[in-house]
Amino acid sequence: MIMINIPSTFKISFRALRVNKMRSALTTLGIIIGVGAVITMLAVGKGASQKISEFISSIGSNILMVFPGATTAGGVRMGAGTQSTLTLGDAEAIQRESPAVSDVAPVLGGVAQVVYGNQNWSTGVTGTTSAMFTGRDWQVATGRQFNEQDVSSAAKVCLLGQTVVDNLFGGIDPVGQVVRIRNVPFVVIGVLEGKGQSPSGQDQDDVVYIPITTAQKKLFGTAFPGMIRMMYVKAKSTEDLSSAEKQINELLRQRHHIGQKQDNDFTVRNLTQILQASEQSAKMMTLLLGAIASVSLLVGGIGIMNIMLVSVTERTREIGIRMAVGAKTWDIRLQFIIEALILSMIGGVAGIVLGVSSSQIISMIFGWPTIISAVSIVLAFGFSGVVGIFFGFYPAYKASLLDPIEALRYE
Repeated sequence: MIMINIPSTFKISFRALRVNKMRSALTTLGIIIGVGAVITMLAVGKGASQKISEFISSIGSNILMVFPGATTAGGVRMGAGTQSTLTLGDAEAIQRESPAVSDVAPVLGGVAQVVYGNQNWSTGVTGTTSAMFTGRDWQVATGRQFNEQDVSSAAKVCLLGQTVVDNLFGGIDPVGQVVRIRNVPFVVIGVLEGKGQSPSGQDQDDVVYIPITTAQKKLFGTAFPGMIRMMYVKAKSTEDLSSAEKQINELLRQRHHIGQKQDNDFTVRNLTQILQASEQSAKMMTLLLGAIASVSLLVGGIGIMNIMLVSVTERTREIGIRMAVGAKTWDIRLQFIIEALILSMIGGVAGIVLGVSSSQIISMIFGWPTIISAVSIVLAFGFSGVVGIFFGFYPAYKASLLDPIEALRYE
């Protein structure tokens, strides 16, 4: 049985590294940069992935958006939404006749000046129903949401986003107060919880919601009775998204009397799937960035191997003396493996400090979200240790094969 004196081997390895401090420091540089790069790249990628997840949460889950269709004028096909083709009846029909759909929120809105006392604020005013808030998982911070009575009676009530409240009311409780929208008085019945920015970068809290019928009859008017600008549709589950999209297409084609060879006069967009695809892309990019950064770790490992090979050559006489006084083959191998491992571990610790610092600096300077996870730190540090052992083995193996007599004669 081979008995190896581990403490003695560590002591000899540390002493050998201290003799060549500058060389040891330069040897660890590749590992430091590699570990730091891996941690930084994973932090940036994970931050981007979480940001997209927050976007998905902010719009609600399992969401479809239905827009009016396009128009053709003089042979030129205009963009989607240039023709008003959706009605409140379409939204009610989808809610009633599409089994895969749980909520439908029709939308009609525009930009208007909202006035309270001597304060005013220009913002988006959106007419909708309570399904908007259930479909998008949007809760009321204070007050209440619309009810069926508000919609059926075209009541002059409104819900305010946090940004509007901050700019109009300051520290005053807005619930129960009266604001004027296009000189029409509205009673504030509630304040919505903060949502933050939308996927397009817009402030979702800079909005006023009123009943859809109030928007149609008393604020914006319509080109024809029941006209709406778009609708949010929530499927019952992620698995039902495709079924809901198919049911909406079939139902609206039937209601709008569209022939088999005619194009739809509406557009259905699966926003959740688009954002989830973006999230998957961000995760793949994170892995790609981590893989690219890990190449520098391999470069650092090759640097360790080269330096250890030089060290074997320079210390040939020392190795011969150790063998002459009784050192075994595994003693020599272990010494050089431990030296390589120590270099990579020191580089790993310094690389962690570099990676964490770099991530914070990137976040502060560029405003990019960065998330440093314990997994990425352990992964980078563990990989640096594996690199040290892997690239330290060949120099150690070469050193252990030296002939003691020839080693003692080496000058």
